[in-house]
Amino acid sequence: MLSFQQVINHTQNSLSNMPPGYLPKWLLFISVVSVFNSIQTYISGLELTRKVYERKPQETTKLSARTFGTWTFVSSVIRLYGALYLNEEHIYQLVCISYLVALAHFGSELLVFRTCKIGKGFMGPLLVSTTSLAWMYTQKEFYTGKAW
Repeated sequence: MLSFQQVINHTQNSLSNMPPGYLPKWLLFISVVSVFNSIQTYISGLELTRKVYERKPQETTKLSARTFGTWTFVSSVIRLYGALYLNEEHIYQLVCISYLVALAHFGSELLVFRTCKIGKGFMGPLLVSTTSLAWMYTQKEFYTGKAW
């Protein structure tokens, strides 16, 4: 078993070896925020999740909130790997795909299923996914050495 000091040393080493630029730091920040968002779906339940699906909050159940939290946690792990290994093309693509899935989900909930509306709860996920996708699209060659 790793000691606490070994975990600290490994974490410091990983963070000091992150790829250059602000994009990896952004991905790390979003990853950490997403972990806390995931935890809240298990602890506080429906309140914050229902703000995202504000047009039809009654369709949000405790089960769907926990499922959303689990999905958010998996996405945060993918984005953490992106922050640490952004120079690896397959990791870069996987992070982009995770944002595409998020954008497709929230877009369909807004436009097709009509469970979301433009408001505080919805704007966060929308801004994070679109900003991250646009930023990653423009920076792929810088980080991976390969254009789209």
